[in-house]
Parts: sequence; C-alpha cells; structure tokens
Amino acid sequence: MKQALGVDVGGSSIKYAPVDVQSGRLMTPLASVVTPQPATAQQLVECITALALAQAGSAPVGVALPSVIRNGIACTAANLDASLIGTDMQRQLQERIGLPVVCINDADAAGLAEMHFGAARGVRGTVMMLTFGTGIGSALFTDGHLVPNTELGHLEVGGQEAELRASARVRTDESLDWAQWSGRVNEYLRVIHGLFWPELIVIGGGITEHYDLFGPLLRSPAQLRPAMLGAAAGAVGAALAVAALPGS
Repeated sequence: MKQALGVDVGGSSIKYAPVDVQSGRLMTPLASVVTPQPATAQQLVECITALALAQAGSAPVGVALPSVIRNGIACTAANLDASLIGTDMQRQLQERIGLPVVCINDADAAGLAEMHFGAARGVRGTVMMLTFGTGIGSALFTDGHLVPNTELGHLEVGGQEAELRASARVRTDESLDWAQWSGRVNEYLRVIHGLFWPELIVIGGGITEHYDLFGPLLRSPAQLRPAMLGAAAGAVGAALAVAALPGS
C-alpha cells in the first residue's frame, strides 16, 4: 500500500490530503473544511465520512484527533464536543467509509511524521515532539517507537498546567512578547528534560512559522529543532498510522 488519506481534526478546521506513505509527500495540496460546530461525535463522523468518500478511491483513512485515543475510542475531547468521549470513532468511521481506518492522537500523528520524514528522521534514543497551539501537545519516542497519549501539556509548571502558561494561545491572549513567552517555554522545557532526558526536542505547531523570532531564545540541554512538515504533519502522520496496519 503506497497511499492513504490523512485527516487532521482541529478545533477550527479539518485538514486532509492523500499521502504517499513511502515518501511522506502529499498527492494533492493540503485542503481543509471548517470543523462542525458543535463538534459532536456524530457531526465529526459525518464530516470525515463525506471527505473520505469524496476522494472516490480505495485508500485507507488515518484520522488525527485532539484526544487521547485507546483502541479507536476517544477518551478526551480537547476543543471538541464532550459527546466524543467514549465514542469508538474508529469503528464508526470504518463502518461508514467501508475501508480500513485508524484514529490516533494528533500530536502523536505529527510526531510520527517528523520521525519518518522531518526534523527527527534517523534520530535514535529519546525524542520528544511538542506542539504549541491552543494547548501543548506531546509525542514521545524511544528508538523510533511511539509511547502513545502522553499528554505532557498537562504537566504542572510553576503551580499551573504548562499549557495554561505557555501555549501559543496564551501568548496571544496575554499579549506576551517573544522573550516573555520563550521564558515560560524554557521553564516547561526544563521540567521535560528533568523527567525524560531526551536527546532531541522537536518544536511544532503553527507557532513554528515564527521560529526565527523565538527559537534563538529557547534553552535546553537537549538539542532543539523546529518541525519541518508544517501544517501537513498531522495528516501525514495519520496516513502513516493506517499504513502500518497488518496487511496494508
């Protein structure tokens, strides 16, 4: 299997594209639709099904969700409707689409993409992917193997959840300049390093468009690199996840 449809669900938009899973290349430009509001489980299933069927192909479908995903079931619903919690999204989508489907946490998907085709390609040991957006997503790898659903944006830093102090949205909401925000991120990076001692931390999320402004201000004993795949990382990683199914 050389191609899969990658779908990346966010709180405001759903990005998607067919992906060549051997190269990580998008087969068409990354497209998007507005996330249904409210983003209920039923609405998301209907929307993703419509996107998949519109591709008019036989490629399996990988779906990245801002949720803890266990055996295809959403256990949390960050920035989505609470009806998602406890829903077997993977089974429902597979029944509706009629093709293999894998659901995966969105930060884990982005991390898979960066490990295979991006900033962490070929790096052994412990690698951390941190995505800074509405919250802070995390993906942890040891010698290339994913430890799923780490949710390290919820670590306590300075008496508060890290993502409530250092997400990209907090920087905007509190009108922090790059130095102020980077100082908070550095506190978080110190906690991450003290717990996991990664060889490499990849900084991702939409904030990396401005990496030249804040990257030089970041400090960590680990090597720091900006993510390379940009907005396509979630879709590429989701496609990789479904491509890894036995028999694919």
